[in-house]
Amino acid sequence: MALYFIGDLQGCHEPLQRLLRIIDFSPSRDTIYLLGDLVNRGPDSLALLQTLADMGDSARCLLGNHDLHLLMVGYGLRPQHRGDTLDAILQSPQNAAWLDWVRHQHMALQVEGWLLVHAGVLPQWTAKRTLELAGEVEQALRSPHFMDFLTGMYGNTPALWHEDLRGKDRLRVIVNALTRLRFCSPQGEMEFQTKGAASTAPQGFMPWFHVPGRLTAGTPIAFGHWSTVGLDALDTGPHLRDNTLALDTGCVWGGCLTAARLGQTTGAYELIAVGCEAMKSNKKSPASQ
Repeated sequence: MALYFIGDLQGCHEPLQRLLRIIDFSPSRDTIYLLGDLVNRGPDSLALLQTLADMGDSARCLLGNHDLHLLMVGYGLRPQHRGDTLDAILQSPQNAAWLDWVRHQHMALQVEGWLLVHAGVLPQWTAKRTLELAGEVEQALRSPHFMDFLTGMYGNTPALWHEDLRGKDRLRVIVNALTRLRFCSPQGEMEFQTKGAASTAPQGFMPWFHVPGRLTAGTPIAFGHWSTVGLDALDTGPHLRDNTLALDTGCVWGGCLTAARLGQTTGAYELIAVGCEAMKSNKKSPASQ
C-alpha cells in the first residue's frame, strides 16, 4: 500500500492520468490525497471530478479557493471570472450532484503524522486545533443551511484570528487561512494582496511557514496553492524546509504535476513529477491565482 500527496490539479486531467500511470496507482491498494484546487483554469475540470469520484475512498480531496469559487458560482452567488473553465460542470445534467460532492470534501486532513492543508496554517494554531477548526467549516458546508455559510464566506476581514470570534466572521477567518494564506505577520494577521514569491513579502509580513514559534513547527505540513514556492522547492531538492512541503508546482501554467510518495518514517518522502507543457498556452501567470 502506497500513500501519495498530489499538488493542485486545477482541471488538468491528462497530466493526472499520466502521473497515476507512472506511479502504478491502484485504487484497491493505494491512496492519493489531493491538496485542493481540483478545478478551474485547466481544460478538463468535469472529467477530473468524475475520475476522483470514481476512485471512492482511494482519493481523498481537500478544498482550495478555486473549488470554493465553483460553489459560489454554481449556487448563483458569484459570476464567473475571466479565465474560468467551469462551464462543463455548470452545464452538466449532474451539476447539482457535483456541487454536492464538492461540498462534502475536506478542509484539512492528518495522515501518517502529516498535516494537509491547501494554503496555510496560522501561527497560533496547533495541528489539532487546525483540524478542529477545519471541521467547523466542513460542518457548515455539509449542513442543510450551507447557503447561509456561503453568503458570508468571502471577504478579507477579520484578518486576525481570535478564539472568541463567532458566526460568519469566525468561519471566514478559518476559510481564508486554509485556502488563501501566503503571508502573515508574526502575530498572525493575514495579508492577501501579495501573490508573488516568498521573497516578495510586504513590510511587516512573512511567509506563514517562516513565522518564528508557530505552533505547528513540529508537525510536517504538505500544502499547495503557492506555485512559485512549490516550483522553487522542486528545483532545490527533495527535503523539507521549515518542516513544510510545497506541492503546487504550476501544472496549469505549464510547470509540472507533482506527487510525494510517503516513506516509512514521518517526514520522509519521494517526489515524482510529470511535465505539463501542453498547459503553456495559458497566458496568466502563477502570481495571478
